Amino acid sequence: MSAARKRVAVVGVGTMGSQAAWRLAARGAEVVGYDRFAPGHDRGAAGGETRIFRSAHFEDSRYVPLLKHADALWEQLQEETGRELRRLTGCLLMGPTGHHQMSTVLQSIAEHDLDHEVLDAELLAKRFPQYRIEDGDAAVLDRRAGFIRPELTIQTAARRAEQLGALIHRYTTVREIVPVANGVEIRTDSGSERFDTAVVTPGPWVNDLLPDLPWEVDIRRVVSAWYVPTTPDAWFGEERSAFIRTAPTHCYGLPSPDGISVKLGLSRALHRPAGDPNQLDRAVQPEELETFSELIDRYLPDLHPDPTRLSVYMEGYTESTRPLVGPLPGAENVVLLAGFSGHGFKLSPAFGDIAADLALDGTSPQHIDFLSTAGRTEA
Repeated sequence: MSAARKRVAVVGVGTMGSQAAWRLAARGAEVVGYDRFAPGHDRGAAGGETRIFRSAHFEDSRYVPLLKHADALWEQLQEETGRELRRLTGCLLMGPTGHHQMSTVLQSIAEHDLDHEVLDAELLAKRFPQYRIEDGDAAVLDRRAGFIRPELTIQTAARRAEQLGALIHRYTTVREIVPVANGVEIRTDSGSERFDTAVVTPGPWVNDLLPDLPWEVDIRRVVSAWYVPTTPDAWFGEERSAFIRTAPTHCYGLPSPDGISVKLGLSRALHRPAGDPNQLDRAVQPEELETFSELIDRYLPDLHPDPTRLSVYMEGYTESTRPLVGPLPGAENVVLLAGFSGHGFKLSPAFGDIAADLALDGTSPQHIDFLSTAGRTEA
């Protein structure tokens, strides 16, 4: 705890920043947060009522220890605040048996002894009749999985940080982050303030705030759509799992907590570039629903084809889909967390804790070599 009284700025109090503020404040740091809006706003990547939590991982089994760390911190934050931020209802991971992501998820399960069940096409059709199953399909039911309430989580983590002594400046845009001797200076329209270190979690504004960043973060406009099922018992009965389908079109869905609709989302390749994040186009055109309609027709015939709700958000993607976690090049007192490529929310308490490690101690006991900015050449 020798570094516990460091003054640490948190720039962006959203998905990652709210968790970093909580973990920093819990360890005794003097925390000051800045957000251009306010924690829990609907302009970044954290909107849409629900996000998926899962233990198994499609992309890389090295994420699983981080997911386990996040799992424990989700429980801790709920216990500290008395709020239900996450509900474990399971997640069904579906796709053609030979698809590489299905192989990776089975690898992660085997390596880390995760609680799961493998279902062949016949059992899948019997247990989950709301899905249309094709020849060669299989599924893995990740039992330590479910949904997270993103907006509530961010507000709750930020509020918990404030209870522990953090100060959060709402509706305060950071214009510049300037490394200075033995610290960093945060400049806003109201002036500047000096800190020992800064945790920078700018979300979709990463390219605006850090135009000289040596890695490209592609900001995409994300559409979520909600559809009403014709047989709600299939979606909201005993097995009300979230789902992810790997191929031929990567998509995901979550039964809404209110028991009325099912939220659907698509992968990066199907998102349009966001353009200027300060002028996000939030109107969804009819042609943007064509892929949703095709998915419903092919795999989800129980859903009414016309959505009852549409929302638009933004997410930042790196070319490798691995986030940027670690020191900002040329600024050793700045810790960057950016480019989580659509699968960061479930891990956010772990990354908040890692950010606190890096800001206070300069290193973390978590294994993040494959994500670190240190020595990294490609995004």
